[in-house]
Amino acid sequence: MQAVQYSPVPMDAARDVPNSTRDIVHRLASTNAVVVFSFSSCCMSTVVKRLLFSLGVGPTIVELDQHSAGPDIHALLHRLSGTHQPPVPAVFIGGNFLGGVQTLMASHINGTLVGLLKDAGALWL
Repeated sequence: MQAVQYSPVPMDAARDVPNSTRDIVHRLASTNAVVVFSFSSCCMSTVVKRLLFSLGVGPTIVELDQHSAGPDIHALLHRLSGTHQPPVPAVFIGGNFLGGVQTLMASHINGTLVGLLKDAGALWL
């Protein structure tokens, strides 16, 4: 099995995003074991949340369509995710940006997700 690579939030990559937005994302990611940024009507966001709930994880969920800084956070997530995947849903585990639904599912299928969640303190198995 190959481990999924993930990294600390590279806030330098989004210099044109307001500092307050970067602070919101950084604070949420660094103070919660698992954070999911989603849209309430997004089916892929539902998949991410259901997978995490089924594993016994209670993620902090930020619905961007219901958050006052939602558009700015979405722009930041777009920068973090790059051009190869949609910016939402976006998953942070242990203060690190994991990625979207594809990365989360890949780490679940290859068996590395539970270890990441344990290391972050989101699971006590």
